[in-house]
Amino acid sequence: MQVAARKTNLPHIVTALPGPNAKKIVERDHQVVSPSYTRDYPLVAKTGRGAMIEDADGNTFLDFAAGIAVVATGHCHPQVVAAIQKQAAELIHMSCTDFYYQGTVDLAEKLASIAPGKGAKRVYFGNSGTEAVEAAMKLARYHTKRDKFIAFNGCFHGRTLGSLSLTASKAVQRKHFGSLLAGVFHTPYPNTYRGAYGGRPENASADALAHIENELFKRLVDPEEVAAIFVEPIQGEGGYLIAPAEFLQGLERLCRKHGIMLVADEVQSGMGRTGKWWAVDHAGIEPDMICTAKGIASGMPLSAVIAKAEVMDWKPGAHASTFGGNPVSIAAALATIGVLETEAIANAARVGEFILQQTAGWRERHESVGEIRGKGLMIGIELVRDQKTKEKAPELRNRVIDMAFRKGLLVLGAGENSLRLAPPLVIDEEQATFALSTLDACIAEAERAL
Repeated sequence: MQVAARKTNLPHIVTALPGPNAKKIVERDHQVVSPSYTRDYPLVAKTGRGAMIEDADGNTFLDFAAGIAVVATGHCHPQVVAAIQKQAAELIHMSCTDFYYQGTVDLAEKLASIAPGKGAKRVYFGNSGTEAVEAAMKLARYHTKRDKFIAFNGCFHGRTLGSLSLTASKAVQRKHFGSLLAGVFHTPYPNTYRGAYGGRPENASADALAHIENELFKRLVDPEEVAAIFVEPIQGEGGYLIAPAEFLQGLERLCRKHGIMLVADEVQSGMGRTGKWWAVDHAGIEPDMICTAKGIASGMPLSAVIAKAEVMDWKPGAHASTFGGNPVSIAAALATIGVLETEAIANAARVGEFILQQTAGWRERHESVGEIRGKGLMIGIELVRDQKTKEKAPELRNRVIDMAFRKGLLVLGAGENSLRLAPPLVIDEEQATFALSTLDACIAEAERAL
């Protein structure tokens, strides 16, 4: 009898998890690698293709985390791999801080062309999201000659000291690091599921904008001292919360009124993840700067600040990075953008809508599902103890994540109690269906165990 060939685009678990090889590597890791890393489950990745990961024991998993929203084109996309190999054989490094590369210009021109607005843009290159945020903070101060910043409760902008001063996601990220950057003020994010500080959810945008004008600007900081407001159009670590279009539009008007730079942190939401190049495109606004990283180069280290040309006015020597804009990373980014614009962004919009349609009845079927929200393939499922009180259920969320791993699905949490669905933008409906059926079963099983 012929045995049917195993599908390579769906999971296949062949050992108990973690398997024997994975166990050995995890044990060695615990002895020598920084304990500051957060690992939700013992996945030891060995190879990746598309949306699939194979571990050290031959188990295969469907990756609905995409390396924390990084591998936009999937793992080891052939076009990206070919671009990396070709560039690595020609030139790996000279440093665009001191010299010139054609690739740097090519990518800067491309990023400028896809950034919101018709005006001229300039681009600064770094290596990571937090570096992009740090650069934007420095540029905002340099350009405005002001030194204060506003960010939002629940935001995550990075872990280096400047970006950490903006971050207001988890106390553990700040604990024991002493005094951070002075002059940073935090304000409520427009949570349309919970409202802000007891306010009605339908008033979330108006309440959040009013708090800036009526509380911050009247009681804590004069707007003429504020260099920039940093906002995630969709909060990542905050729980995949979506800022309404009217809020982002109001924030843009507020910034223009007071001469404040509006900086969109699109490190996680940018590069096509929401079904458009940028999450701010859904609101039709034009930030003064956009910070991007993660999905820009399919896993190679690269970040960028895309700013209006008149804003990026700092002089030579004001800011730079030895490795920022590395030729190999630039080549990977150009190949990534090619895949995004020809197929992956449209696929993200289509499959994302499919997922939202397929999960539309989950609140009725699962008492722990409070809200499902998202754009494109940036989707959050908020789990609660009670749909009426909206009491958060972090333990249940964590149990679902672990159960999904045991069934071959890789997902991560976001915020205190949400599941994040952030797969590669090249997944198909069959893979989306497997992921949803797995999560459906895991949530039901976790609810029964309560």
